[in-house]
Amino acid sequence: MLWFGRGRAQRAAQRAAAGAQALLAAADSQAQPVEQWLWLIDALEWLRHGPDPHRLRLGLDLPPVDMPQRPDQQDMPQEVLRLQALLDLLDREPERAGQVAAILGNLLQHTDATLLLADFGFSARPAFVSEFAERLGRKWLPATPDTRDLATLFALFFPQADDAIWLDALDPASLQRLAALALRLPDAALQVTTRWHAALDDALVFCVSQIRATGFSPDLRARMQASAALEGEAPFRSLASRLDAVQQALAQLQADAAPLQQALALFRAGLDACRQQAESVHAHLEDHGTSVSLVYALYQLQQRIDRAEALLNCRVGETPARDTAHLLAGFARIGAQRRSLRALWRHNTALLAQKMAERHAETGEHYITRDGREYRAMLGAAMGGGLIMGFTTWIKIGILGLQTALFWGGLLAGLNYAVSFVIVQLLHWTIATKQPAMTAPAMADKLGDLSKPGGVERFVDEVANLTRSQSAGVFGNVLLVMPVALLIGLGGLAWFGPQFMPVAKAEHELQSLSLLGPTPLYAAFTGVLLFLSSVIAGWAENAFVLHRLDSALAWNPRIRHRLGAQRAARWAAWWRRHVGVMAGNVSLGLLLGLTPEFFRIFGIDLQVRHVTLSSGLFGAACASLGPAVVNDPAFWWALAGIAVNGVLNVGVSFYLAYRLALRARGIHVKERRALYRCLARRLLRRPWSFILPPRAVHAS
Repeated sequence: MLWFGRGRAQRAAQRAAAGAQALLAAADSQAQPVEQWLWLIDALEWLRHGPDPHRLRLGLDLPPVDMPQRPDQQDMPQEVLRLQALLDLLDREPERAGQVAAILGNLLQHTDATLLLADFGFSARPAFVSEFAERLGRKWLPATPDTRDLATLFALFFPQADDAIWLDALDPASLQRLAALALRLPDAALQVTTRWHAALDDALVFCVSQIRATGFSPDLRARMQASAALEGEAPFRSLASRLDAVQQALAQLQADAAPLQQALALFRAGLDACRQQAESVHAHLEDHGTSVSLVYALYQLQQRIDRAEALLNCRVGETPARDTAHLLAGFARIGAQRRSLRALWRHNTALLAQKMAERHAETGEHYITRDGREYRAMLGAAMGGGLIMGFTTWIKIGILGLQTALFWGGLLAGLNYAVSFVIVQLLHWTIATKQPAMTAPAMADKLGDLSKPGGVERFVDEVANLTRSQSAGVFGNVLLVMPVALLIGLGGLAWFGPQFMPVAKAEHELQSLSLLGPTPLYAAFTGVLLFLSSVIAGWAENAFVLHRLDSALAWNPRIRHRLGAQRAARWAAWWRRHVGVMAGNVSLGLLLGLTPEFFRIFGIDLQVRHVTLSSGLFGAACASLGPAVVNDPAFWWALAGIAVNGVLNVGVSFYLAYRLALRARGIHVKERRALYRCLARRLLRRPWSFILPPRAVHAS
């Protein structure tokens, strides 16, 4: 049995060796360029999925190699071990090594490397739709190796994100042997080196040109000038001349390297100054509004600066081979991301999340109560909101009685809600279900303190404060909207008679609120609409600030002439403070009114279940059904449905906004788990702290 196992291992080793020899035998530097590129693709595929490296070395009669271990790595990747065996085989067969060296030289001769070095990974069209279409085509449409674009060939050479792992793991000895292989042919060695250096120089010129073009764009330039300017000449203006000095020093490099070192120091300092100028724009955006296109332009600008530094290291660094391998590994990661639709979605949603959280956090602070006095004030404001919504309920019932066309009925209902929400806001009252999506961004501001001592506990305190605020809002709304709707219903019945709200209609409304029906689904869907309204509010507030509409209201000549200077200034200040809230009120009302009618066009019965409005309908139905309704099981199922309605309205809208805030702050899974553990402990030890206010304010 031992002899049989040894024989099987020998046969496997022979097959592995035969595959490697056949691969090298197929290398033909005289073939058409596209056929040479196909051979390189096959060779790299063999490195990824070839035979076991130890059996391969055994079959090739090569001594086993004890690869040096990198500090951050336990095992050398199999691809590197196969590459080592292949290089050992080429050392024994000079003719085949010459063919491989010629193919590598032809790769630089017949392709444009600057398209890879300077532009790989950067989007020419930063719009989401165009980028999505481009990635979709790159993901599903086949690419051809018959091209001069080395960036296209690189995506075929290294199609997997895992390629970055073994490229980064190449040890210095393997890198040195690869460089020696590429320069193996004496006649072509100088040409290969010259082409490679020329490609790096051209890529640096292209990178610097893109950096200067982005830095000189009107949107960024205006914001850089508004920020604290660096002393001396503008870094973007002088960057090209500093690169010229570096390239001139490289061309004239002899025994004295001092001019080159001085030019390199100035160029690197210029890149650092450009990076500082780009980072200074973020502070301006936080104060004066932001946009996804601006943030994306800044992101690409910083990536261009990093690319320029990486290219410079490959050209004049102390370890150019190591830096080149690291650069190619980065390209492999970028290539995988550029093919990923999910990565594009995550990146854009992160930008949107950051945009909403930055501009909407201050508003949310007004909805968080932290002591008994603020709790009682919130309860009173919510009761005022319930008073208004009691009248809103009966106006909605009247609109439904008109039996208009779908769109007009939904529009009238939406305007009814929107006007009511605006009135509540102008009276400084509140609607409970609007609070969660507003307060989650405010909580996101405190997520940055998680790493500090006691940061997690302080954040859980804020969660308790928020939940308590929501409870006060819901209790206050429901506490008054039910009796107000009931009293209006009783007055209408006394004045107009039973036709004011027929019993059949009242029974239908009561059944529609039942927990046994689709109420939980509708309530969760309404929570999504509540979240969307907060997104619209954040967008409107940011757009108002970004386009400086407050300044336009205050200083526009026509507006000042019409309103007067003082009134224009007051209007500008008022809209600056309230534009987000007003946009949220109006958008929420229209969403609640129009969304069900929109789905009804497609035959989908998807209703909204807003806890305050549902409570008003409950009171209106009870007015028509009389005191005997308490004996009907539908009465109690409707009450249970309203309770679940409130939980789902608040819970879903807050959860979505909270997830958006987490993405905006980049909170990792480990930190989230610490939050959830601390939150669970608080629920077990002090559950009432999430509903009732503390008797005294505890120092945090």
